[in-house]
Amino acid sequence: MDLFRTKSIEQSIADTDEPEYQLKKSLTALDLTVFGVGVVIGAGIFTLTGRVAHAMTGPAIVISFVLAALACALAAMCYAEFASTVPVSGSAYTFSYASLGELLAWIIGWDLILEMFLGASVVAQGWSAYLGVFLGKVGIVLPEAISYGGVVDLPAVLLVIVLGLLVSIGIKESMRVNMVLVGLKLFIVLFVIIAGIQFVNPANYAPFIPTPVATEASTGWTQPLLQWMTGAAPAAFGVPGIFAGAALVFFAYIGFDVVATAAEETKKPQRDLPIGIIASLVICTVLYCAVALVVTGMVRYDQLDPSAALANAFVNHGQGWMATLISAGAVAGLTTVVLTLMVGATRVIFAMCRDNLLPMGLAKVHPRFRTPWLITAIVTFICAVTAGFTPIGVLESMVNIGTLSAFVLVSLGVPVLRRKRPDLKRAFTVPFSPVVPILSALVCGYLMLNLSLETWVRFLAWLAIGLIIYFAWSRHHSRLQTGIALSPDLEQALRENH
Repeated sequence: MDLFRTKSIEQSIADTDEPEYQLKKSLTALDLTVFGVGVVIGAGIFTLTGRVAHAMTGPAIVISFVLAALACALAAMCYAEFASTVPVSGSAYTFSYASLGELLAWIIGWDLILEMFLGASVVAQGWSAYLGVFLGKVGIVLPEAISYGGVVDLPAVLLVIVLGLLVSIGIKESMRVNMVLVGLKLFIVLFVIIAGIQFVNPANYAPFIPTPVATEASTGWTQPLLQWMTGAAPAAFGVPGIFAGAALVFFAYIGFDVVATAAEETKKPQRDLPIGIIASLVICTVLYCAVALVVTGMVRYDQLDPSAALANAFVNHGQGWMATLISAGAVAGLTTVVLTLMVGATRVIFAMCRDNLLPMGLAKVHPRFRTPWLITAIVTFICAVTAGFTPIGVLESMVNIGTLSAFVLVSLGVPVLRRKRPDLKRAFTVPFSPVVPILSALVCGYLMLNLSLETWVRFLAWLAIGLIIYFAWSRHHSRLQTGIALSPDLEQALRENH
C-alpha cells in the first residue's frame, strides 16, 4: 500500500456531493470573520497581555503582538490558498491529504483532534473560573465541590453539553449565537479600551523597552526543548524579551485556522474563506495591540497583576465596577471559543470518517439538520468528561504543539501542491512562493522548539497512539486505498469532475 498516495482535489470536492455526507451551505464571509474572531479573542486578551508585559517585555509587548501576528499571517496566507482551492471540511487534514499523502494527512488530522479536544476542554474550565468570579461579584457563590477546581467542574460540563446541542442543531444557528456573543465581547473590549485611555499615564511607557535581565532557567522536563539543545540561558526584557514574548503571545492568536474547517458549509468558499481567515487575524491584532497599550499605560509594567491585569488595572484607579464588566465579557468571550473549537473538532473528524480513516458510519449527517450529529455527540461527551473531571492545566501546551505542527505541514503543502497541480484554479495565492511558505514552516517550527520537553514527550506519545491506530485499522479500511464503492450520486459527481 502506498502510504503517501494523495487524494485528488476533484475527488475531495466530489465527496461533498454525496447525499449521506452532504453538509448545508449557509455561511458568508461575515459569518467566517465572526467565527475567527470568536475563537481567537478569548482568555488571552484578559490575562496573557498583563502576564507577558509584567514578566518578559514591559510596554514593548505591543511589538511582540505585531511579531506574533506576522508569524500568524504567514501561516494564514497558506491556509487561505488551500481553503480557497480545496473548499472541503477538515482544514489542514484535507489540505495535507491533497498534497502530502495519506499518512501525513492522518498525522495532522490526529494532531488537530488533540488541539481542538483539549482546547475546548481547557477553555471550558477557564470559562467556569471566570463565571465563578462574575457570580461572586454579584453575590452568588457556588459550592466548591461542583465549581472550578472542585470534585467535578459542573459549570464547564453544562456549558459543553449546551453548546454540543447547539452544534447538533445546525452550523448557521451556532453562528447566530456566536455572532451575538462575539458582538458582546467586542463591545466590552472596545469599551475597556476607550474607558482606559483616560487613565493612561505616559510616564508608564518609559522605558518602552526595559533593560534586559537574566532569568532563572527552567530545568529538567519543564525546560524548553531549544534550551535543552543549546544550553542557552533565557533572558527577559530588551530585544530578547520581545522575541520571547512573541513566542508566548503567539498562542493568543491560535484559532484562526479553525475557520478553514467550515469550508464545506460556506456559500462562496473561494472568495469568502480567504476574507474570513485574514480579516479575523487583522481585527484581533488591532484589538490586542490596543489593549496592550492601554494596560501598560494605566499601570507601570512591573506593578501589573499577572493573573488579572486588565481588571485590576481599573481597580487600581478606583473603578471596581469595571472588574465585574470584564468578568462578564470573559464569560461571553470564552463561550465563543469553546463553541468554535467544538465545531472545528466535529468537522475534522467528519472529514476523516468520510474517508474511512475513522469508521465511516459516524459521518452520516442528520436528515433534518444536515449536521454530523453522531460525531458531535462523541465530541460533546469527551469534552464534557475532560473538562469536568480532569485537572488539565498542565496539558494546555499540548494544544499549542498540535496547532503548530498543523501550521508547519500546511505551509509545506502549498509549494508541493503547486508543483503537483499547477492547473488548479486558485482564488487566492500566497505571494513569493515558495519563500513565504517555507519561512512560515521555519517560524512555526522555531516556536515548537520553545515548548517544554514534557510537552514534546506527551506529543510523541499521542503520535505513537495515532500511528498504532492507523497501521492497525485505518490504512486497511481507507476509502482511497481500498476503493470502497461510492453511492450513484457520488459516482456521477466524479464523472462530471473528470
